[in-house]
Amino acid sequence: MRHDKLSKPLSALSRYPVRRGRTKRAASRTPVLTDGVVTLRPWTDNDVNAAVAGNDDELTRWVGQTSLNNLHDAPTWSREAFADNRRVVNLVIEHQDLPVGYVEVRRTGATTGDLQWALFAGHRGRGLATRSLALLADYAFTELHLSRLQAYVDVDNHRSIRLATRSGLRREGVLRKGDARDNKSHDTVVLARLADDPPLRDPAGFREILNAFLPRKRAISQLLIRDDQDRVLLCQLTYKRDWDLPGGVVEVGESPHLAASREAEEELGITVTTGPLLLTDWLPPWGGWDDAVCLVFDGGTYPPTLTDQITVDGKEIKSAMFCTPSQVQRLCADFTARRIEAALNAAQGGGTNYTESGRTTA
Repeated sequence: MRHDKLSKPLSALSRYPVRRGRTKRAASRTPVLTDGVVTLRPWTDNDVNAAVAGNDDELTRWVGQTSLNNLHDAPTWSREAFADNRRVVNLVIEHQDLPVGYVEVRRTGATTGDLQWALFAGHRGRGLATRSLALLADYAFTELHLSRLQAYVDVDNHRSIRLATRSGLRREGVLRKGDARDNKSHDTVVLARLADDPPLRDPAGFREILNAFLPRKRAISQLLIRDDQDRVLLCQLTYKRDWDLPGGVVEVGESPHLAASREAEEELGITVTTGPLLLTDWLPPWGGWDDAVCLVFDGGTYPPTLTDQITVDGKEIKSAMFCTPSQVQRLCADFTARRIEAALNAAQGGGTNYTESGRTTA
């Protein structure tokens, strides 16, 4: 929820017929929109008292005290902003004859606009803002001829992030320090909806919304490559002191099984066959990295001369060599050494196939 300054007196409301769906209306008139449950209409002086009374700690936290102080100017400001070539369309949300919040679309370009909204205390959690944003988005696409609507929501404002998603906005990423509020900078989640996005009622559209909203966990594919002396191939990395198994991050849309052999070819210049999965190891957040799932595949057994064929890429890999168990313990981080031990046990037909940071779970 965000807010700047907040449009026709209530007495003028009857002059503007209520609009449902995509009915055409004059561009010079502030719109009145409804879906039968909520109505979006111009601000009146009477709405100001309800807005001030509906201010609480939650609203102050996400909107900011400075913006809330502008509520008294809302009727005049919103009317003038609309008259200025519909630069801003800011409307009160009315439900059961009561003002319960407001929604806004603000032009940021010829075909783009920012969405903002807030619900007053006592009216949240009932789906009113979700309905209101859907109504306003339809108006923005059909009447303002915008092609993209976006919203910036504080990363900790989980309620509003879910609300925006249910309204058809897709999560696109995090804008660091993207919002200045009460003299502080805040990270914001960027959500957006395009005019040609499939509607939520369409199964494809619903799946795309969920796909953008649900968390995505990083996957790493590695190879357990051994020689005939049961030594393990390790790589010396450029970006950390510890050594690790050959492999890397699985790309979007890529098979983890194929990623393991691709990484070996790209970084070491060798062609190996990726065998069956030996171990799934969950890696908790560490050293600036988010958590990840590491999949260790059997890379097969080769003669020690395999290292003679290795050509390191120099970007991520400095060198590679076959290492004994004692060398693994000395060169690798403790959790990497545990993962390698668990993978070796799995390759020999024992142990578990799932660990967390190299440790078995009870």
